[in-house]
Amino acid sequence: MLEPARLVAALPELAQGAATTLALTACSALLSWVVGGVVVCALLSGSTASRWTARVYVSFMRGTPALVQLFLVFFALPLLGVHLPPFLAASLTLGLNSGAYVAEIMRGALLSIPAGQREAADAIGMRSVALWRRVLLPQAVRIALPSLINEMTLLLKTTPLASVVAVTELTFAGQIVIARTFEPTEVLLAVAVGYLVASQALVQTARAIERRTAIG
Repeated sequence: MLEPARLVAALPELAQGAATTLALTACSALLSWVVGGVVVCALLSGSTASRWTARVYVSFMRGTPALVQLFLVFFALPLLGVHLPPFLAASLTLGLNSGAYVAEIMRGALLSIPAGQREAADAIGMRSVALWRRVLLPQAVRIALPSLINEMTLLLKTTPLASVVAVTELTFAGQIVIARTFEPTEVLLAVAVGYLVASQALVQTARAIERRTAIG
């Protein structure tokens, strides 16, 4: 059994790994929202080429493992002269992967909005930008919020993949401590608690936002 003093001594190392995990999740989530927004616009556009390109992207990202995508970004891009630091490569891969799911979530939310609202906006002469900003996006985000938070939670739990390119996130930090102490149970419990706290923070934040944006 790992002595309490040794576990306490390992906490700064685990905390640093947790900070890296949170930073990786935040960077990947920000990229996924941007990519998802662009892709959903392409999916719903009137351009056949844009829709086809977006569908190929979504199919590839959802149909191949994130680990394979990470290997392609980290090991294949250097063959083309593009060398990315491990953290940036992991953030880019996870963000692009999650962006495909965000796009599908937002597409479903936008399609669930009654067409009569668009027709009413056209009838009063509302411009396209105002229609998206004041009518469509607020409702779509409210509808999609639970699914988006679920996707962010899955993204958080996908971050251990970054360890394969030597990013010392929480799980990898735990493995380093285990290799030094030969006591996996207590360390893995500490790691699990770290992920649980982070995921619950996401869930509680989503519930607070849902309460603030609730209709009626």
